[in-house]
Amino acid sequence: MSQPQNHADIYPLSEKAPELVRTTTGLPLKDFTLEAVLEGKLGAADLAITPEILRLQAGIARASGRDKLAENFERAAELVAVPQDLLLSTYELLRPGRASSPTVLHERAQALRKEFGAERIATLIEEAADVYDRRGLFSKRF
Repeated sequence: MSQPQNHADIYPLSEKAPELVRTTTGLPLKDFTLEAVLEGKLGAADLAITPEILRLQAGIARASGRDKLAENFERAAELVAVPQDLLLSTYELLRPGRASSPTVLHERAQALRKEFGAERIATLIEEAADVYDRRGLFSKRF
C-alpha cells in the first residue's frame, strides 16, 4: 500500500481514499456490503484491522496535530500480531497491584519487544513499571 503525501487530505478514509483500506484477508472496503454479510462472504477475519491502516490513521492524526492520538495508533499497530491471551494477561499485569514487582513488567516488555517487535508497547510498559515502583503500586491491594 503506497502512503499518501499529505495524510490530512485523505480523512475520512472511507470517503476520500477507500482504495487504501484492505483487511488482513485482502478484501477492499468496497466489498463490505450488507449483501456480502447476508451471503456469508464476510467472516471475523475480514473485520480485523491491519497494522498498515493503523499506521495510516496515525499519519492522519499527526498531520492534524494530534500527536498523542497518533502514538496510540502506532502502539495499536504493534499489537495486531500479539495473541489475544497475551494481550489480556499484559493488561491484567498493568492493573495496579497485579504485578508483584517491576521485574515482571520489564520481562513482559522485553518479551513483547523480542517476539513481536513491539518497541513502543514495550517502552510504555517499562515506563509504567517505573511509575508503579515509585508510587508503591506493586504491593497487593486486596
